[in-house]
Amino acid sequence: MIETFVRFAQRSPAWAQVKAIVPKPVWVVYFMYSPDGILTAAHRFTLARLKDSGLPLLVVCACADPQRIPADLRGVCDALLWKALSGYDFSAYTRALHQISRHSPGADVIVINDSVFGPFTDLRPVLANSPWALTGFTASSQLTNHIQSYAFCLRQVDRMRMTRLAPVFFPALAFSEPQAVIALQETRLARVAARSMKVGALWFGAAEQVLDPTLVLPTELLDAGFPFLKRSLLAKHQSFIERDMVLERLGRLGHPVDL
Repeated sequence: MIETFVRFAQRSPAWAQVKAIVPKPVWVVYFMYSPDGILTAAHRFTLARLKDSGLPLLVVCACADPQRIPADLRGVCDALLWKALSGYDFSAYTRALHQISRHSPGADVIVINDSVFGPFTDLRPVLANSPWALTGFTASSQLTNHIQSYAFCLRQVDRMRMTRLAPVFFPALAFSEPQAVIALQETRLARVAARSMKVGALWFGAAEQVLDPTLVLPTELLDAGFPFLKRSLLAKHQSFIERDMVLERLGRLGHPVDL
């Protein structure tokens, strides 16, 4: 792990505040990767659903420079940060959570990245009913027991919380190599958090039975109230389920299928 850290650590990517964060009791953080400055149909669906929830929305947009942020993005979010393209999703999470800890201390936060379609169900009950300070939507024992980081909820985000999570949300460093992010951040998040807070997940997949619940049982999860569908089921993980089944379910859920 030390070798991975030394080999792949880099300075945190450049960033800028485009629309200021103000004090709110709850924030939804949505990280979207848009190198060409174009909002996809999936981005627009997610943004609309999050806006319809009535929860304050902070978007972290990764694109080549702040001038390429989609022009209509400012109107659909309550706060907006630009991030340079390097650093992977944890660099966006780190920047958003640290900024919330400074400008909206004590807020409960739902964090989502654009590797998922959705949400297809209301996210507010997760915050209202979860007994944990850190709540994963799914967890897996693949590699080690861990919360899957495409989406999670974190309560009471303040400076002390972020200090205790600094071994995962590195304040000044980031990683652009996916395997480094998995080894040093995603698979360590729950373990580091458990030192100072209660941690749990809504759905768990034991790797010896279900390699990854979001890939192996995507429609079963949706039927059980799971709010997301992984985008990779139409790309690098399309071998897990027939493409037509994914598109059919998206259409049934009202999601654009011209992807």
